[in-house]
Amino acid sequence: MQNGYTHFGNHAFSEIESPSVIRTLKRVLLPCAIIASTTLAAPIAGADPQTSPTDGASVNVELNKLEPVDKNCRAYVVVTNGTETNFKSFKMDLVLFQTDGVIGKRFSIDLAPLRPKKKSVKLFDIDGMSCDKIGSMLVNDVMECKSDTGAGQNCLQELTTSSRTKVQLSK
Repeated sequence: MQNGYTHFGNHAFSEIESPSVIRTLKRVLLPCAIIASTTLAAPIAGADPQTSPTDGASVNVELNKLEPVDKNCRAYVVVTNGTETNFKSFKMDLVLFQTDGVIGKRFSIDLAPLRPKKKSVKLFDIDGMSCDKIGSMLVNDVMECKSDTGAGQNCLQELTTSSRTKVQLSK
C-alpha cells in the first residue's frame, strides 16, 4: 500500500475499494482456477479410460524390406501385436500405388496367426510388379479380424503402420 492505495498489477485501488475488489476477484478467479486445473489435469492423468480401451496397445505393421524375385517383388513385413488378443485372422485390404501415384494393384493378405504381445515376420510376393515400380502402399481396410473370442472391433483404428523402406505404408 502506497499513499492510501493498494496496487494490483497496473491498477491502484483505495483502501475502501480493496476488500470488495479482492472478494470479487476471489469469486471470479477461484472457480476459473478450479475448472482449469481439472480440465487440464484430466488428459494428463488419463482420467477418461473410455478414450483408449486398449490402453495404447495396437497391432503395428512395418514394411521392413522389399526384395526383387524374378519379375515379382517380395515384401517382408514385421508385425508387432502389442495387444492381449490372439488373432486367428487379420486380413488386410492393400492398395499398391506406383511411383507415379497411379494405383497399380489391389490385393489382400492375412497376417494371422498373431499371438499376444509377440513380434513376427511375414512375407508375401507381389506378382507382376517389380519393387522399383512401387511408390507406396495403403492399408485400405482390415477386412477380417477374428480372435479366440470372436470378431474383433476397431481393428483398423487400432492398427499402426510404419516403413523402413523408401515405400511408404499408410492407412
